[in-house]
Amino acid sequence: MIRLRHKFLILGFRVFDQIVLVGVFVLLVGYIQERGRFYFIKEILEKRYQVYEGLAMLGVLFGWFFIFNKLVHYNSNRFTTLTSQSIEIAKAMTVTSLLLLLAGAMFYIKMVTPSVVCLFLLVSTVLLIGSRVVVRSLLGTLRRHGCNARHLMIIGGTDKGFELADRIESRRELGYEIEGFLFDDSTSVGLLTRIGARWRVLGPMANLSRLLENGVIDEVMICLPLRDNFPLACDVVGLCNDLGVVVRLMPDVGNARVLSRAQVEEFEGEQVVTFFRESLVFQLFVKRLTDLFGSALLLVLLSPLLLVTAVVVKFTSPGPVLFGQERIGMNKRRFRLLKFRSMVVDAEERKKELAHLNEMDGPTFKIRRDPRMTRVGSIMRKFSVDELPQLINVLKGEMSLVGPRPPLSSEVDLYDWSDRRRLSIKPGITCLWQVSGRNQLSFEEWMVLDRKYIDSWSVWLDLKILLRTIPVVLTGKGAF
Repeated sequence: MIRLRHKFLILGFRVFDQIVLVGVFVLLVGYIQERGRFYFIKEILEKRYQVYEGLAMLGVLFGWFFIFNKLVHYNSNRFTTLTSQSIEIAKAMTVTSLLLLLAGAMFYIKMVTPSVVCLFLLVSTVLLIGSRVVVRSLLGTLRRHGCNARHLMIIGGTDKGFELADRIESRRELGYEIEGFLFDDSTSVGLLTRIGARWRVLGPMANLSRLLENGVIDEVMICLPLRDNFPLACDVVGLCNDLGVVVRLMPDVGNARVLSRAQVEEFEGEQVVTFFRESLVFQLFVKRLTDLFGSALLLVLLSPLLLVTAVVVKFTSPGPVLFGQERIGMNKRRFRLLKFRSMVVDAEERKKELAHLNEMDGPTFKIRRDPRMTRVGSIMRKFSVDELPQLINVLKGEMSLVGPRPPLSSEVDLYDWSDRRRLSIKPGITCLWQVSGRNQLSFEEWMVLDRKYIDSWSVWLDLKILLRTIPVVLTGKGAF
C-alpha cells in the first residue's frame, strides 16, 4: 500500500505540473493579450487547423511533457532535498519557455509574446516549487507524528553508519524508524556497547534472512567499504530483492563517484554494468545545437572583423593569414586548430632558443613580450581576436564554444595522470581558466579549474562562462 501511495503521488505531480503549465499560459494570454477576455479559448477550440498547425500544438505539449520527464526526477525518495528539486524545476521551466518562444516565432503565434513567456517562466516556476514546499511540509508534519513511517535497518558498524543514524534521527520529517544495526561476527565488544547504548544490536550478518522474514523492515542501508564487501553487498541485495525490501548503499566518496555513473544494460540475455557512459544526452544535444548555431551566427556577425583582421595580418608580415597547428582533442583525437597568425613564420623553430624566457610553469610555454610576435600579433592576442577562426573548428565538431583549451601533443606527454582527464571532453574556445585569470594563474590552478568544469558541467555553466567571457575579452584581462 505504501508503494501504491508513492505511485499515486508521483503520477499526481506529473499531471499537476502539466496542468500548471497549460493553466498559467492560458491565464496569462487571457489577462495580458486579451485584456481579461478569454474568447480566444473558444476560437482555438472551433478553429480548423492545417495539419502542420495541429502537429505544432501537439509538439509543444509533448515537448513540455518530455522536458519535465527528462529534467525533473519524479520519485518519492525521502532523501531528495528541496534545493535539488527546485533546481530541476528551474532548469525544466527555462527549457520549456524557450521551446514556447521558439514555437511562437516559427508558427507566428501572436499570443506568444516575450512578456507572456517571461511571466510564464516566473509564475510557473514559483507555483511548481511552491507545490513541492507544501507537499513536503504536509508529509513532514504527518511523519513527525508517526504516520507513514519507514523501518530502516543499517548494515555495518562503521562511523559512517553511526553518523547516518544520528542525522536521520535528527530529521523526524523523513519518517524513518531505525530498527537497529547488523554487522559481522568480528565486531569488537566495545563497538557492541557503543551501538547498544542508543540503538538495537540485531546481531551478525547470519541473522539477515531471519530478520527480513520475521521483522518489519522496509529499507536496508549498507554502510560498509565497498572494496572489501562487494560480495556481501550483492548477497544483501539478492535477499532484499526477493522480499521487496528497498536497499540503499552509502559508499565511500571515491566509490560513490564511480557508482554515480553506472548503468545496467543487457547484451544477448546477459546483464552488463557500464561505467562512465554519458547519461546527459539531452544536455549534450543542446550543447551541440548551441555550438552549431552559435559558431555559425558569430561567423556571420563577426565577418567584417574577420575580413579586416585577415587583411591586416596579410599586409603587416610575410606569410599565410591563418596558422594551423595540430592539437589534441577529445579522447586524444588529433585535429588542426585554426588561428589568425600572430607570430612570424618560423616561430616554432625559434621556440627552443627562447625556452629560458618561459613565464608559465608546467608544460605550457608563454612569454609576456614574445620576440616572435608580429606588429599586430600582441593586439590580437590581448583581445583574443586570433582565436576567432576556431569558430570553424566548432562548426566542424572538433571543438566546442566552451571547454578546456586544446593542448599540444608535447604538453600532453608531460601531463600527470589527473591532468589527462581534461581530454575526456571536447576542447573549447573559452573555459573557466580564461574567465578566472587566464595567464595569471599557475598551471596547477588551470588544471584544477578544468577538472572542476568537467565535474560540474551543465548547459547553464556553459552559458555563465560565455557571458563572463565577454568582459574578459573586451578588457584583455590576464592576457600576455
